[in-house]
Amino acid sequence: MGGAGEDTVLARVGEGIVSSIGSSENHKSVLENPDSISKLVLRKGLDAGTAFEILSIDIADIDIGRNIGAALQMDQANADKNIAQAKAEERRAMAVALEQEMKAKAEEARANVIQAEAEVPKAMAEAFRSGNLGIMDYYRMKNIQADTDMRSSIARPDSHPASHDPIGK
Repeated sequence: MGGAGEDTVLARVGEGIVSSIGSSENHKSVLENPDSISKLVLRKGLDAGTAFEILSIDIADIDIGRNIGAALQMDQANADKNIAQAKAEERRAMAVALEQEMKAKAEEARANVIQAEAEVPKAMAEAFRSGNLGIMDYYRMKNIQADTDMRSSIARPDSHPASHDPIGK
């Protein structure tokens, strides 16, 4: 009574073939000895409890298909590479943004220096008017400034003396 039918036996044999191929060391060993597949399937007794008896399994041809495991590994490697490239691009963009921010801060600092230098002549004029700065003090300051410019030009022969003179040479 009952027992597995033809479809069940075929499914068991198919599963046995797949598991014997999967358990082999590599595809070359299967290609060299296809009888090992049929022997393994027959040893498992896949026909037990069925109305059928498996007499033999003849493997006429083996086609090597696509290696899905290798394809999945390649896809994962490409995804990892793309993620790494995206992160590198993000870091590069952040570095460019930081560089632009630093340039803007440097320009702001230069603007503050120029603004402060513009106040020097006004302060000197007020000091002259109020009597806190005399003409000899002014000439001594100009002399010190000229000495400083000369020493700077000797120290850096490729650069020119200070181009911004807050006093107005």
